[in-house]
Amino acid sequence: MESVQKNITIEDLKQGSDLLFKQIYENNRDKFLNFARKYNLSHEDNIDVYQDAYIIFYNNVMQGKIEEFTSSISTYLFSIGKYLIFDKMKKNNKTINPDFDLSIIREQNELVDASFELDNEALTTEQVLLKKYFGTLGAKCQELLTLFYYRGYTIKDIITATEYTSENVVKSAKSRCMKTLKERINNNSND
Repeated sequence: MESVQKNITIEDLKQGSDLLFKQIYENNRDKFLNFARKYNLSHEDNIDVYQDAYIIFYNNVMQGKIEEFTSSISTYLFSIGKYLIFDKMKKNNKTINPDFDLSIIREQNELVDASFELDNEALTTEQVLLKKYFGTLGAKCQELLTLFYYRGYTIKDIITATEYTSENVVKSAKSRCMKTLKERINNNSND
């Protein structure tokens, strides 16, 4: 059935073919549930995540947010699902990466709040500086760096989720934001 999925176009889906959407749903469900097991969520949570990912996929197609697939439909669905898993893990206070402190980042659409309740004494010097100077960046830089480094968005995902128009624009903006952040941290170290 994967070969059938490769031949499905956005135009086919926009026509609202229940049969095509049902095939996509059924052909990817078990693969996704197997993939999602490695994140140690409950089976019910994994099913909920897949259904939510599928609804987002369906809505993106029907609302014209996707103009063409740059990957397979399965890859697109899995990438949506992966971010939903990360969000669910964050809400359940599970760590995605043991080296990253999830408590630094608030809810999905909020960014670092300079007044959050972590005791600065419990943080390393680098974490204190990162917290301090991340808060001085503009909202766009904070959003971009959060999407890329914390939420794990790819450059293409960032284009889809934001107002950026090309990969080069995202890469340049990310580079400028990181440069600014590093300069502010380094200038503090030199004081």
